[in-house]
Amino acid sequence: MATDIIPIELGLPQGDLVTLWAPRWREDGEEWEAFLGDEEDLFGFPDAAHLAAYVRTADQHDLIDHPSWHIVPALNVPELIPDDDHSYDLVGVPELVAEDPDSWTIGELAEIIGIIRSLADVCELDEVHEVLDAHEGFSLLQQGRLPFTGREGAKLWHDLSEAVSEKWDIVLDAIDDLVTVPEIDKSTLDETAEELAAFHEESAESEAGVDSDDELSDTVDDEPADEGTPGFWGDVGIDPIKIVTKNEEFYTLRCYLDDEPVFLGANGRIDVFTSPRALARQLADAGELDGNDLAEMPTWQDVVARATTADLDVEVTDVNTYVLAGLADDIADGPQAIDPNQLDLAVELLSDTADWAGDDSVSDALVTSESLGWLVSFVLKPDLSRLEPSPPFTDEVAAWQELVNGLEDRFRTH
Repeated sequence: MATDIIPIELGLPQGDLVTLWAPRWREDGEEWEAFLGDEEDLFGFPDAAHLAAYVRTADQHDLIDHPSWHIVPALNVPELIPDDDHSYDLVGVPELVAEDPDSWTIGELAEIIGIIRSLADVCELDEVHEVLDAHEGFSLLQQGRLPFTGREGAKLWHDLSEAVSEKWDIVLDAIDDLVTVPEIDKSTLDETAEELAAFHEESAESEAGVDSDDELSDTVDDEPADEGTPGFWGDVGIDPIKIVTKNEEFYTLRCYLDDEPVFLGANGRIDVFTSPRALARQLADAGELDGNDLAEMPTWQDVVARATTADLDVEVTDVNTYVLAGLADDIADGPQAIDPNQLDLAVELLSDTADWAGDDSVSDALVTSESLGWLVSFVLKPDLSRLEPSPPFTDEVAAWQELVNGLEDRFRTH
């Protein structure tokens, strides 16, 4: 796909429609932003086949002069299917704000409000701006969960929810009224419809192949798994985790109770071990770990029993392996040098340990108003409409290292 023209899906009262969005770009010293449309009309299509048929034949619309437009007509139909990160369910916002303001809910709502503001800016929807600007909560969504915590945060979320309940129809109607489906060449549409059907057929066959492989795997693995394998850990609801720092590897345990992280340890100190065997050996003598927070788990004694009979295999999966080593150097080199998966896991670990210890330092450092938070958000939630953080990254490295040092200070090594 042209890197700065993006297929998007909008969930509107008239249905789910796809169109194209060109986030902000600079040309001749001016900043622009546009959607596929013509003057006061926003073009919406029922699927990528209709969109492809239009862009291959159209010669008059608001994106025709975009510097990258020449790439778009040559794209195949699958390349014009919006991905999950660019699908915005505007109709679903009332259900979204009825949820508790957790990170996932706020993140999704922030993305929807972001695209709505872009539509309101480009299409001059003053009534939409009036709704969003009248309630502070809408402008704070980009900062994540922090503004919506505590008593004042609860009031902000309640006010935002009330605004949606009372005024969301104004937003939906304003955008819905913009949408029109332009005329499409029928012969071209026949071609693109065949392309889309072939793509869906190939995808279905591919998925069927995966399912068959899974069934075969299930048959082969039908024998009972050895006790102490990850299957056992899944049964007890506790995960062995591995933390790789600059100088050492550590092993410990973590679980989630009511979606809240709990670590092996107490009072904000995590019991860590330099090998899986050392962890298992210590668990066998659980008396030395009395008072740890995981002992509150109903299945804790199952873990101790396995360890006592030397049947406990402390095996760590990839999703529970957190590599902190090297990230500070990558941050110093800028966003393009950072592995998003490695960073995402590291942020998860830092956030989990801080939440468990009742420490706000991680959430404070990672809000997008802070330089480190802006860089982390840019890497983990890429959006071409956002300005890329610029060097030098000295402050970001220092802030990141402070968080890592804080984590290591929590370790109680055995």
